[in-house]
Amino acid sequence: MRVLTINTGSSSIKLRLLGAGDELLGEHETDAPGTDVDADALARAIGELGEADAVAHRIVHGGERDKAARVDDALLDELRALTPLAPLHQPKALAAIAAAGRARPELPVVGCFDTAFHAGLRPEAATYALPAEWRARFGLRRIGFHGLSHSYAARRAGEVLWLRRGARIVTCHLGAGASLAAVRDGASVDTTMGFTPLEGIVMATRSGSVDPGLILWLVRQGILPEDLHDALERRSGLLGLAGTADMRELLERDDADARLALGIYLHRLAAAVAAMAAALGGLDALVFTGGVGENAAAVRGGAAERLAFLGVALDREANAGAAGDADVSARGAVARSAVVAAREDLEMARQARAVLGA
Repeated sequence: MRVLTINTGSSSIKLRLLGAGDELLGEHETDAPGTDVDADALARAIGELGEADAVAHRIVHGGERDKAARVDDALLDELRALTPLAPLHQPKALAAIAAAGRARPELPVVGCFDTAFHAGLRPEAATYALPAEWRARFGLRRIGFHGLSHSYAARRAGEVLWLRRGARIVTCHLGAGASLAAVRDGASVDTTMGFTPLEGIVMATRSGSVDPGLILWLVRQGILPEDLHDALERRSGLLGLAGTADMRELLERDDADARLALGIYLHRLAAAVAAMAAALGGLDALVFTGGVGENAAAVRGGAAERLAFLGVALDREANAGAAGDADVSARGAVARSAVVAAREDLEMARQARAVLGA
């Protein structure tokens, strides 16, 4: 089955056509900041990629669903209702579904959810210490995101590093958005993002976790909820610390703001890896993926230095020259380390074929 995968990110749309053996038959990527989709441009790109048998869409928030699903009107209504919980991604994914449906109405459509991978988190990892009434009324729990990437990265790292079954793997999806997951036997044990993608480590423009008391204090100072939300989502993180959301630019600078921003990023990243390792009861493999994880050797090296106590050590030359999928572990390192190219499209195609019985 040839699957057309449509990955709508916060700043781009990536299309890939995969053959029956997951061979790449064609691809197209376009910048798409904001929440709008150019339906005509998307239709042209789909037409240029050639014939497909099904379409798989990446959808950031799938609620409590634990697996991919065929898209119908009822599912679309569910996804629209979840938009406030993923405002940067959900509207764009819905627009892409509509545009692709108009371009290829004859194809079956499957929604692949970033949240589904974490749906089986144990209660101790998923539950917030909030009043029971609130948890029941609003369905409050830690949900987690980037599941398509974490699922693929853990599985691929197992192949690259020749890991035994049951290996304790921490995957680091580091991009504009960033999260970590503790993975064992292909299942998520814990993750850093929570009810929304704001929880967790420092990101490009998102704050990551902050003291909820600080948020309440800002509200009492007259900061409107709408302004607070915009600041936490779009004006914080690396951008708020150093005036740039681009890790490449940050690593090229040597000023006080840039050094502080990188130091904070690495401090929070290392602490999060240690927390994920604690959830697993140890660490057998550390995996880097995503734009920053794949391309910023200095970030990988800085994290590894801070995680030496967990047995993490990188081979300097392998780390500096890593391209694609690579073992970057130092000889004799207790915990292995790998760089894995993000291939959410492969995970999406796998899930779509499962849903459609192919």
